[in-house]
Amino acid sequence: MSTKQSLKRLVFALLMFFVSILVGISGYMSLEDYTFTNAFYMSVITIATVGFAEVEPLSVSGKIFTSIYIIVNLGLFAFIISTISTYVFEGELQRVFRNYMSVKEVQKLKDHIIVCGYGRNGKKVCDELLEENKAFVLIENDPDNINHNIPNVIQTVLGDATQDEVLKKAGIERAEAIITTLPKDTDNVFISLTARELNPYVYIIARASEEQSEKKLKRAGADKVVMPDAIGGLHMAQIITKPYVIEFLNLLNGVGDLKIRLEDIKYSELKHEFHHKSLRDLNIRNITATTVIAIKEPTSGFTFNPNPNKTIDPEDILIIMGTEEAIQDFKNYYLK
Repeated sequence: MSTKQSLKRLVFALLMFFVSILVGISGYMSLEDYTFTNAFYMSVITIATVGFAEVEPLSVSGKIFTSIYIIVNLGLFAFIISTISTYVFEGELQRVFRNYMSVKEVQKLKDHIIVCGYGRNGKKVCDELLEENKAFVLIENDPDNINHNIPNVIQTVLGDATQDEVLKKAGIERAEAIITTLPKDTDNVFISLTARELNPYVYIIARASEEQSEKKLKRAGADKVVMPDAIGGLHMAQIITKPYVIEFLNLLNGVGDLKIRLEDIKYSELKHEFHHKSLRDLNIRNITATTVIAIKEPTSGFTFNPNPNKTIDPEDILIIMGTEEAIQDFKNYYLK
């Protein structure tokens, strides 16, 4: 049951309770000529079935009315108690509050990332973004997934990511990027199209299952299209054809005892004293045990295994590789 449905059920239960009270008050005042206070008191003790005596002796009509009133309210009272218990003891109230606070937090975000779907691929995306401490919002249409499987630290928006209103709730107009990982290519196409319309500058990464969907996704506005099934098949084949290459790549993916990471470092992130220095002058390998495996230049693109005499220019991006500890040492020593 969704949060919205649960809230409707609670409102309905409380409404039925007040309607029952009004029916009891009206009945006792008209049949027994009770005062409003006595009629209200009699209605409450009858609904609650606490067994107190009548405030005044009942007539035959009053006894019949009370008997029917008790029978009807037995089921109603049980329904009210179960609904309220769900909120108090099963955490529904906490989940409603969490969703409310999540929406409030999302409204403050800017230049964040939106992730659509918390399936196998979506979970991996969220795990990586959490590890890298990136600000992001998850759109998920399964309330049970949000309530039971998604960590509380993830800001979530409940709804269908193909809907304009849901993307707006996630802050698509202010987002830096959107990653759509839904299993249906048609949904990912629609999200790409809508996201591009709502934010012409957002960077869109879309999942595709079929090869023919790649062109459609790019026409819809996707900047990058990823095909997990194709990558998975290629990976399995290369376990046979290039076993040691795959073993090394697994280290980059965090598989195994030795975890190796790749990191991209922009020129602007370097401390001022390291600007316009050559790789030889920076002496990165000896100081931090990391290796510069490539440099991306704005005009010529990537240069792998760059020359030590290469000077780092303002628009260059370093691709460094090392263990987690070595990468952290690099950041502590070279970055602002």
